[in-house]
Amino acid sequence: MANAAVAAPRRRRLSWAAIDERLGISGLAYPVPAHANGIGYILGGISFFGFLILAASGVWLAQYYHPTAATARESVVYIMNTVPFGDIVRGVHFWTANIVMATVLLHFGRVFTTAAYKRPREANWLIGLGLLAVTLGLIFTGTVLKWDQEGYEALGHNVEIGNLIGAFGTWFSTDFAATLPIIGRLYLAHVVILPAIGMLLLIPHFLLVKRHGISSLPAEADVAVDGGPAPERTGSTFVAHIVRMAGFGLVLLAVAVVLAAVVPAPLGDRPIPGTETTKPPWMFLVFYPFEDWFGLPALLWVPAVVFAALAALPFLDRSPYRSPRRRRLVMAIGALAAIAAVLLVLYALVTVPVAHVQGAMG
Repeated sequence: MANAAVAAPRRRRLSWAAIDERLGISGLAYPVPAHANGIGYILGGISFFGFLILAASGVWLAQYYHPTAATARESVVYIMNTVPFGDIVRGVHFWTANIVMATVLLHFGRVFTTAAYKRPREANWLIGLGLLAVTLGLIFTGTVLKWDQEGYEALGHNVEIGNLIGAFGTWFSTDFAATLPIIGRLYLAHVVILPAIGMLLLIPHFLLVKRHGISSLPAEADVAVDGGPAPERTGSTFVAHIVRMAGFGLVLLAVAVVLAAVVPAPLGDRPIPGTETTKPPWMFLVFYPFEDWFGLPALLWVPAVVFAALAALPFLDRSPYRSPRRRRLVMAIGALAAIAAVLLVLYALVTVPVAHVQGAMG
């Protein structure tokens, strides 16, 4: 019995060595400091595991979904009421998308607060902005695909914004391809184009994390800048780091399952052309007041200004320090922006929906 107990770990080590020799999996590993296992530093990993859940549940839902204006909503109803566990799987997809959106935003908040966007990580900050845009695009297209009143109005905004940007928005035009309705093109964007872009961004994102390592704590980084000893880069292992992220990923899945069972994913009424009675999902509410005040063009230039400002941040905040107390101006601007965002969302919540899109879509 003792020999068997000793032999089992040895066999596992030999098996892993054989696999690693052929696939080079250990080459993906990088030093992991102890603080990297804190929740603030694994939000990106949690988001990644959330995307895996979305991919798996999305493939399942795609087996029953029909991306045409005549059948889209009915196929969603069929998933909810007829397909075994369909309401649960759809609910897991819906709630995971909301949770991932929250973890992505919190991840950005942590990177901003700790100034982990500074040299040499500027490129990864820009890639992260691209991933944020992809996440928003996935949620937007997923909203349209329900093809209820909310989805119909979202598509109306999509078409109008496409018209505003002229030739660059031709793909969003209802006349782009007579053989494939626009809802079918957005379905294609949701299940193929955006996931492919996301994967192309995730690969360099992970490789750059490996190249530069996980950022040290701001106080440690500032000590090194002031001439102190280099911060400690160890304290954990890559495997332990991945296992911890996977554990939080399982917690995310469990929370999504519970929410799906208790609060089913919503589905509104059939769309009524020519009406506008809904508001966008919570992650887009911050832009809604600008649409009220300045009209549809604001939905084009306000996000453009926000993303441009975020993209410029690493090149404007050039000081070597990362501690918030040594970046008071940047932190103050960030705090004001966060407060403004909360106030804009509150305004959007209390106002009565008004029509912004003129006419009905064909």
